[in-house]
Amino acid sequence: MAIWHISGGKRLEGACFVQGSKNAALPILAASVLTPAVTELINVPRLSDVDASLRILRQLGCVAEQRDNDVYIDSSAVTSCEIPREMMETMRSSVLFMGALLARCGEVRLTRPGGCKLGERPVDMHLSALEALGAEVEEDGCTIVCRANRLCGSVINLPYPSVGATENTMIAACAAEGTTTITGAAREPEIVDLQEYLRKLGAYISGAGTSKITICGFAAERHVGHRVMPDRIAASTFLCAAAAAGGDIELRGVDPSQFSPVRHFLNAAGCDIISGKRSVRLTSDGKLSSPGRIVTEPYPGFPTDAQPLLMAALLRASGKTVFSETVFDKRFAHTAELARFGADITVNGREAQLWGVRSLFGAVASATDLRGGAAAVIAALSAEGESMIIDGGHIVRGYENLDGRLRSLGADIYMEI
Repeated sequence: MAIWHISGGKRLEGACFVQGSKNAALPILAASVLTPAVTELINVPRLSDVDASLRILRQLGCVAEQRDNDVYIDSSAVTSCEIPREMMETMRSSVLFMGALLARCGEVRLTRPGGCKLGERPVDMHLSALEALGAEVEEDGCTIVCRANRLCGSVINLPYPSVGATENTMIAACAAEGTTTITGAAREPEIVDLQEYLRKLGAYISGAGTSKITICGFAAERHVGHRVMPDRIAASTFLCAAAAAGGDIELRGVDPSQFSPVRHFLNAAGCDIISGKRSVRLTSDGKLSSPGRIVTEPYPGFPTDAQPLLMAALLRASGKTVFSETVFDKRFAHTAELARFGADITVNGREAQLWGVRSLFGAVASATDLRGGAAAVIAALSAEGESMIIDGGHIVRGYENLDGRLRSLGADIYMEI
């Protein structure tokens, strides 16, 4: 349990570097067991989800260590193809080991994964894709067993551009004989980063970043080095915090094109934004206006992970803002916590209407999930007075040293464990 103490009403000023991407690092960590090899990763954020992945790797027989933002993995000796239930329940991304272990061992035993409770996120697409590659799937309650004497290339049409299903299929298909084509694939930048890692590992793979990905062979390498891409959702978090509290910040080591929908709506709300090749600067007086309707969509649309963040940034924006959530059916749990600060939000199914209020006030709120917790922090930064955010471990799953980075920009915030 952590308690975030925040004294709001202070402008954010200065520059900071953005951490490596959680959502890129986790599938790469899972993919490292695909073949016996040494993997050296840099720019890996220190997060509880990364720690959980490293524990799984060690459980499987790998050497897996993190020192600062560098990770060393030796997957030469995989001694188990089973992931215990308590490890699977720690995070949603544990399911990505399914494709890697099936490819490496011909069998994998695990349970349905945990993570943030954002609504139905079935693994049916993952399993259907693996079956199309030749796996036999058995389910007994929460337990899943996949077996395959050999995997064969196939045409796999994903009915929805699921990021996890795309990643699992990409990884498993590296061990398949022949050519695999994934249509309806997710297009997120993290998919591109995984492709780059798999190429270094020996995969003949192309198309990531489009809706069609092709995998047609694998020539294993024994030593791989890779730099994890910057975290576009962490970058969006800092931009939303400065937009809400007011300030002038520069984010360094980012790719602004990867979070252009967030920049678009912040600019429409009244922020001045200047983007460079590897940086972005935002200036805000904290007096924002509604940018209208915001609809979450798969990439390159507005990301569902940024929806709570932008909502928190617009709590004092004049006018009405409508958020339509099309990805997860329980993504508005944070609205009740934002209301504790004085926000005026009405939720009807998958739509939330936000009316900007004149002022927010310090409150005691809870982190409902990873991005909901970050949204509560943003609200507290722009509120008058003292706030406490009670967090059962959500925020540290996705943010490295969030309080320290915000303090470096002038925020009055610290985390008590």
